[in-house]
Amino acid sequence: MTSTLPNEADRNEERRRRLLLGPLPAGFLRADGTVDNVDADYQAALALQQQLSGATVPATGPPLTARLSITIAQAKLSKNYGLTRMDPYVRLRVGHCIYETQTDPSGGRTPRWNKVIHCLLPPGVNSIYLEIYDECSFTMDELIAWTHINIPQAVLNGETHENWYPLNGKQGDGKEGMINLVLSYSVGPAAVATFPPVLVVPSTGMGYAAMPMYPAPHPAPYPAPLPQQQQPPQQLSPEQLQQIEEMFPSIEKDVIKSVLEANRGDKDATINSLLQMSE
Repeated sequence: MTSTLPNEADRNEERRRRLLLGPLPAGFLRADGTVDNVDADYQAALALQQQLSGATVPATGPPLTARLSITIAQAKLSKNYGLTRMDPYVRLRVGHCIYETQTDPSGGRTPRWNKVIHCLLPPGVNSIYLEIYDECSFTMDELIAWTHINIPQAVLNGETHENWYPLNGKQGDGKEGMINLVLSYSVGPAAVATFPPVLVVPSTGMGYAAMPMYPAPHPAPYPAPLPQQQQPPQQLSPEQLQQIEEMFPSIEKDVIKSVLEANRGDKDATINSLLQMSE
């Protein structure tokens, strides 16, 4: 009876035929579609980074970023805490980022800051948190007042909105005084929205959860959109500024100057913003 099993020589010949001798090909051990998978992963990671930074990707052109401009003009407080006039400053939270105004020395119950803050508005954020502190030299700064403000829909529609907002504090909800804010909203290329990172600090006196410690988000650095040249602020003469103030006698001069600064000295844009505020 003849065996049908291959002999040892046949088995060795079969093994040699299966061996690959020489340099490996470029596609060795690479699954089909790997390049496409890498591109898809890159696009997904880029979209996630832009979403976390508040940027949206249009069909064409560079990513767009939502920006909120907040002018913290002044406040009228109900009480001066302490034996001397208070030195108030404002701490503002937008999303995970904290911004502060300068201190108004001896501002007391009527501090003025006229501070314009430009910040990113992350997706889903529709409110801001605000605290007023009395700066102290040898002790912890004292929390005077706080409030939670929902961003008006008119602002998100592109209008400039100016209003007085009630403050909460030791006197009770809405009884600690009022603060004057000017809000405006815009959407533009992410390259313009370059803001320095601001560390978030814990807060324990506002009646809501302590602020988490995150750095301010940056626009996606790669691929970098083409840089855009910003126009330098325009300089208005005192006569032109006086003309604007005479056009809006019911709006305080400090508020007019803050709106002018937010519009980078553009006279026409400032007048349009003041017209929206006076409606």
